[in-house]
This record gives sequence, structure tokens and C-alpha cells, in this order.
Amino acid sequence: MYNIISILMTYNRVVKWIGFIFRNVLHGNPQVRGIVVRLRIATPKKPNSARRPVAKVTLINKCDVVAHIPGIGHSLRKHSTVLICGVGARDLPGVRHSCIRGVRDFSGVVGKTKRRSVYGVKMSDIQRKKLRRKLRTSGSKN
Repeated sequence: MYNIISILMTYNRVVKWIGFIFRNVLHGNPQVRGIVVRLRIATPKKPNSARRPVAKVTLINKCDVVAHIPGIGHSLRKHSTVLICGVGARDLPGVRHSCIRGVRDFSGVVGKTKRRSVYGVKMSDIQRKKLRRKLRTSGSKN
């Protein structure tokens, strides 16, 4: 961080750069907690057609944000607590943030076996046993 600022100071651009960081609602943080104010369905831009769930969230720094709800189905209600990151939906206009599943009041997707970390799902006992068995057999071959 210090190196970037020192480089920008030589070119007299540090004020613009710092202004850009703090203009962002996350204020340079990777995630921010917020409370759901309103839930609605949004439709994407022209070539795509779908019904995407979005939530209006009031963050702890008093900023209002529209965030995409990833995955199939959700358990969010008004006044639920969620964690917001800066990854939005590309085809939804005005949606620049996304809710993180499996954290706070936002449960993970039920029955998800692949890409579990994205959808906040813990590893099942069957998967854990298979992984242990696989690691045990691969370790004995060497």
C-alpha cells in the first residue's frame, strides 16, 4: 500500500487515488456487514432474460447498496444480517455487490456438492470419508 502511494505521489495523483478508494461503499474493505431492507426480483440487460433476486442492504457505514443473491433459493427476510462483497452481477444494471452465502443469517445452498465454497456448503460426511480413503490409498502407493 505504501509503495503505491509513494509512486502516485511522484506523479501527483495520490489525491485522486485515495478519493477513489473512499468513494467506494466498502471503503477499501473486502467485505462489509449489512441489514436487508428490501428484497425484490430484477431482470437483466438486453440479450439475457431471467428473474434474478436482489436485496437492498443498509451497510454498517450507513450506505445503501443493491446486492445480488447468488444460488438457487434463499432464506433472507427483511432485517436479516448479511455479508456483502464487491462482486456483482454483470448483466444487472446498478448491482455491483453480492451477498456471501453461509455467513450470518444467509444460509448456504441445499444439496450443493460442487463449488461448495462459493455457495457456503460444508463438506458432507460421505464426501469426507471418500476424500480420506483417496488420500490414504494415494499415500501408500508412494
